[in-house]
Amino acid sequence: MKLDFHTHGKLAKKLPFSTEYTDWLFGEAKEAGLDALCLTEHFNTLQFDEIYGYLKSCCRREGDTLVTEGGLRIFPGMETDIAEGGHILSIGSLEEIRELNRRLEPYKKPGSFLPFAKLLDLFDEYDLLVGAAHPYREGGHIPELPEEELRRLSFLDLNGKDVAADRERAEKLTGALGERLHKPVVAGSDTHQAVQYGCIYTEFDEEITTLSGLRSAIGKGGYRIVVSDRAAFQVKTAGILKKALKEIHALGGDYVSVLLAGGMAG
Repeated sequence: MKLDFHTHGKLAKKLPFSTEYTDWLFGEAKEAGLDALCLTEHFNTLQFDEIYGYLKSCCRREGDTLVTEGGLRIFPGMETDIAEGGHILSIGSLEEIRELNRRLEPYKKPGSFLPFAKLLDLFDEYDLLVGAAHPYREGGHIPELPEEELRRLSFLDLNGKDVAADRERAEKLTGALGERLHKPVVAGSDTHQAVQYGCIYTEFDEEITTLSGLRSAIGKGGYRIVVSDRAAFQVKTAGILKKALKEIHALGGDYVSVLLAGGMAG
């Protein structure tokens, strides 16, 4: 099973949710060879709950996952900012992710973000896999946090954007932090745009449908990380396209119609 641990279902946080765009993303994920992904949408994105409401209505449930009509398996999740600077990934059931996001409503604006330890205390009330997103991304301070707090994490994210920018640095630093904390390192593309799917992913020998199964597999090291030879090109191209589509929206155009009419629908 080829799984991307860090993905988004919208082009950008402040843009309206589009069912057509999200459907296109998931179709492209399958076209890129992925079997599954963790939908770790930003916790303060516009219409967060509507995204999961839509997926609940159009996907079938299998274990803890949602399966699209095209056969893509989705583990519900979220990406949450912390006061110290940095992002934390959480993966859980559809119901718990939606409830947790509602409870985080008072902390969704800069200056109101929860400190890392308090966020973990909240997460402890739920059955979640919790990881550090791109721990060495500029502006973040996750590696500087107290080690006893960092050891509460389930995994670290070897991030596609960071690998594309400097693979040696990303692998060395993230791997060393994982060894220091005795935590597994898994891979996620961090994509908002479908061109980036497949730049990096985590491959398991068997299909996984439950959170407990996922926890067990990464805990035992039953996976391998695959990096595409085209990762740098994919990330760069996705960034250019994302910028262009956001500009179309800013000028009052329909970026989804432009995208799909452009022959990129799979």
